[in-house]
This record gives sequence, C-alpha cells and structure tokens, in this order.
Amino acid sequence: MDKLTQLKNKLKSLEDLEKAKTLSRFFKTGKGEYGEGDRFLGITVPAQRKLAKEFVSLELSEIEQLLASQIHEHRLTALLILTYQFPKANAIEQAEIVRFYLAHTQWINNWDLVDVSCRPIVGVYLLERDRSILYEFAHSQNLWQQRIAIITTGEFIKYGQFTDTIAIAEILLHHSHDLIHKAVGWMLREVGKKERPVLEAFLNRYASQMPRTMLRYAIEHFNDAERKSYLHLRNGTN
Repeated sequence: MDKLTQLKNKLKSLEDLEKAKTLSRFFKTGKGEYGEGDRFLGITVPAQRKLAKEFVSLELSEIEQLLASQIHEHRLTALLILTYQFPKANAIEQAEIVRFYLAHTQWINNWDLVDVSCRPIVGVYLLERDRSILYEFAHSQNLWQQRIAIITTGEFIKYGQFTDTIAIAEILLHHSHDLIHKAVGWMLREVGKKERPVLEAFLNRYASQMPRTMLRYAIEHFNDAERKSYLHLRNGTN
C-alpha cells in the first residue's frame, strides 16, 4: 500500500460524524456560503498535525492529490505537510514548494487552510524577496488569494516590517467580505502591538471608512476610552 493511501486510511479511521456536522456548520458549507460543498471527517487539528509529521516525506505529486480532495482534512493535512517540509528543505526545494503552493491556491479555499499555511511558507520565503505576488493576490477577485495576501504579511510584522501590511490593508479597505475585514483588522492589530504609531497613523486616516469588524479587530488591545474614540469617529461619518 502506498503512503498516500495509508494516510487517507488513517484519516478515515479518525472520522467523527458528529464533530463533522459541527465543523460543516462552523465553516459555512451550506449553499451560497463561502465553504459551500466542503466535506468534513471531523478530525481535530492536533491529530492532523501528528499524521502530517508521520507522512512528511510525501512527494509533491502525492500532496497535490491530497490537496485536490473535496475533504477538508485531506487539504489541511496536505498543507501541514508542506509547512513541515519547508524549513528542512534546501533553497531549490523551498522555491519549488512555494511555486507549488502559489499554483494551487484554488484548493487553499477556507480561512483555516490559509491561516495555517501561508505565513510559514510564503511569508518566510518572501522575507528577503520581491513581494509583488502578494499585491497581485490582493487585487485579485479571489477571496482566498486576498486573505493569503494580508495574512502572509504577519511574518513580516514579526521582523518590524510594516509597509506591506499597511499597503495591502489599504487595497482591501473597502472589501465586502467579513473574512477579509477580520484578517485585515487582525494584521493591523499585530502592527500596533509592535509599533503603535504606525497603526494610529492608519486609523487616523481610515477609521471613518473602515468596516466595523475590521476596526474592532484593529483596536482590540486599546483601552476603553481609545476604542470608543475610534468607534465614534467611524460612527460619526456613517
């Protein structure tokens, strides 16, 4: 039995139908919702991480098959494998993993799949490289590419690099989807934790235009008076 089949069988053995129903509701898999058609086995993330480490030697061709599955846990486990492969890979292999990742974003199609994988792969790789792909993604019409664009910048924030977060936040400022509002607000909050004046400059310019959820996430670590002040600024112009 090949390794890919073994992994699928082990995932199937962990299936929990009740938990799968809960996850299906949580990840909005109903008709017209962002996760429409996604199927769940009901497996915890720690269990998937354990299996990802066990099967970390899968080839990209096998990971591609796993990533193309309609089953959510297959795709998440595939991405976890990539996150474990990447730091151990040489420069040529890392470039190949990043190319593979960016070429398969159609399967990185829920917020948890994006959030668990883009920073440790794309974010780390782009720390010292051209980041134009993130702007292409931000300007795309694909919700998940747009989320990849902003969440990836979280890796840059760790190293005191805020320019891309602010620029992509400006691109996505008037986005219609709540999942982007949350992602942008989250990354802005992280900027503020590192360099509060950078966040305040953004808020002073854009708070009146920001979607409420985005603003609330961004100012979550402010005190009550500061939060009320920014929320009042927004409410006063809407």
